[in-house]
Amino acid sequence: MKTENQKAWFFVLPVLLLVAFNALIPMMTVVNYSVQETFGDNLFFWEGLTWFEQILRSERFHAALGRQFLFTFLILIIEIPLGIAIALSMPRKGFWVPVCLVLMALPMLIPWNVVGAMWNIFALPDIGLMGYTINHILGIHYDMTQDPIAAWMTIITMDVWHWTSLVVLLSYAGLVSIPDAYYQAAKIDGASNWSVFRFIQLPKMKNVLTIAILLRFMDSFNIYTEPFVLTGGGPGNSTTLLSIDLVKIALGQFDLGPAAAMSLIYFAITLLVSWLFYTLMTKDDLN
Repeated sequence: MKTENQKAWFFVLPVLLLVAFNALIPMMTVVNYSVQETFGDNLFFWEGLTWFEQILRSERFHAALGRQFLFTFLILIIEIPLGIAIALSMPRKGFWVPVCLVLMALPMLIPWNVVGAMWNIFALPDIGLMGYTINHILGIHYDMTQDPIAAWMTIITMDVWHWTSLVVLLSYAGLVSIPDAYYQAAKIDGASNWSVFRFIQLPKMKNVLTIAILLRFMDSFNIYTEPFVLTGGGPGNSTTLLSIDLVKIALGQFDLGPAAAMSLIYFAITLLVSWLFYTLMTKDDLN
């Protein structure tokens, strides 16, 4: 009779302990706060699902969630096609390959708070290079501190500048992994550039694009530091994304119960949409 050696589970134990320390214990703390009310002095009162009902019926939450979905939608429809286009235009061999790769990686090496501060100064209407150029040289009114549309354009541009490189590098990795034999066969058949992209390059990049879309969705849906440093959620609440509103409730108003319930709802939405993305993009592979 064949016996199984269970000792291999000991190698998994450090990972389980690390996950428990980094994720499960903080998560259980949030769950604990989400069903209780506290007024300090470590005194807690049972509230049940009150905070969840309050958050789900809150117009403020609905507005912030709508802004968050709009921001993520705009980021994905801009960064994914733009990243693929840049990757297709990059050289595959020669001296310029490492130069292009280093240039593409540079924006991602800058800390998030520095990116926000940098774009804040860059976009100020009177002293920032971009703001001054648009206002005083191009003659177009632009003031991200007063105009919600200008503020949205600025945070979208900032994120595209910061994170399109990730899509470029992943797409480029998918492109260079395609064997030359595919291109030689397409050339013999007289295939156009669009046919090569449609039937060779795009299918071969599918796996890396799935990763790119998931990473960009999760990051843009949870983004906090860059837009907070850039606009502070303003003007008004026009750029108050869900993460910014959550921090305002937790640390600004010190409403820990509603903030904890909102955190769990936020996490559930992120998890659900990520699962839907992954399922839709891999359903052909599963079949």
